[in-house]
Amino acid sequence: MRRFIAPRRTLLAVFLLALAACRGEVPQTPLCVCPPTEPPRTPQATPALRAEPASWEALPGWRADRPSQAWDAFLAGCPRLETLDPAWQTLCREAREQPREDAVLRRFLEQRLRPWRLVAVQPDGSARDTGLATGYYEPLIAASRTPDARHRTPILGPPADLVTVDLGEVAPVTKNLRLKGRLEGHRLVPYHSRAEIRALGERLPAPVLFWAADELDFFFLQIQGSGLLRLPDGATLRIGYADHNGHPYRSIGRLLIDSGELTLQEASAQGIRRWLERHPERRREVLDANPAYVFFRELPADGPGPLGTLGVPLTPQRSLAVDPAHLPLGAPLYAVVSGTQPFARLMLAQDTGGAIQGPLRVDVYEGSGKEAGERAGRRRDEVALWLLWPADADPPAASR
Repeated sequence: MRRFIAPRRTLLAVFLLALAACRGEVPQTPLCVCPPTEPPRTPQATPALRAEPASWEALPGWRADRPSQAWDAFLAGCPRLETLDPAWQTLCREAREQPREDAVLRRFLEQRLRPWRLVAVQPDGSARDTGLATGYYEPLIAASRTPDARHRTPILGPPADLVTVDLGEVAPVTKNLRLKGRLEGHRLVPYHSRAEIRALGERLPAPVLFWAADELDFFFLQIQGSGLLRLPDGATLRIGYADHNGHPYRSIGRLLIDSGELTLQEASAQGIRRWLERHPERRREVLDANPAYVFFRELPADGPGPLGTLGVPLTPQRSLAVDPAHLPLGAPLYAVVSGTQPFARLMLAQDTGGAIQGPLRVDVYEGSGKEAGERAGRRRDEVALWLLWPADADPPAASR
């Protein structure tokens, strides 16, 4: 059987990453073109992913799950899966013909797929079969198309001077690596950081799409990457990710923990927000500590829900963000989450995220609005994962 190990970065790619002083987490995530701020570090070996054959009886809670609730999301991933292994082509064609009855769908999955327990193998040979599950959501915030006394925080579209360099077009060994920056004469230099974008204001060559009523609401919307806007006339519309300034994401929660302002237990999204509201004199300092900045685009008001990296609408509590260096997008997974918000259900790998790195690291899409945001903010749970793959094919991460 084949054993999947994340592709090694070539010496050229490592050099470029060190020069840029930031690292792309997923193929769609841009890289920052920044001079080194500290001596280069020796690249750390990352865990490998191993898949061990399992039985359906070994999946806790499998008989109680309702696969019909995940079936549309499963079918949405079929076009990608069909490119990974020919076995998916027949399987997906038959899956589209199944009646939406839980017993029928469960039997179909059991007959056509095989579960594989996922294990992270460390460079020293030690192994772990559980990882970390966090949550994310689609926020709903107040905004306006025009500025006024209440709506004063700009929501920007991509700037005209933001340049993307696809290194794969220059050298095949750098496939999936991208640099972000701006031109100064004939030189590509780092694009403006969050603090610099705010300071430039109207001098930044970027369209203002909307004006948010609350700076903190917009900051957290940027972290999520998409959201809903409630306009003064009551209309609701959606904005989605359009581009990124190329700077690495820095967690302000981690900053507050490291500085002793919050404990790990207090550093939920709600806890971070409460701290920022209690310390308005330090708000700018803390927010600007995250140099990453997301630019948006307006999406059709009557369109589907937020789109993940796979390009299909995300399904609340059925869609997962994963690290595509370890798990293929579109793949069905069975997830058993234990902790304050436990569940066991069929999930689909349909999205990625800057902080989602590693073979057993996932982010649960919780849905839209306030309640979803509260669930996402609280979620920091242990997760066990099983990859579900055609029974007559080897998965992309199989033990020898």
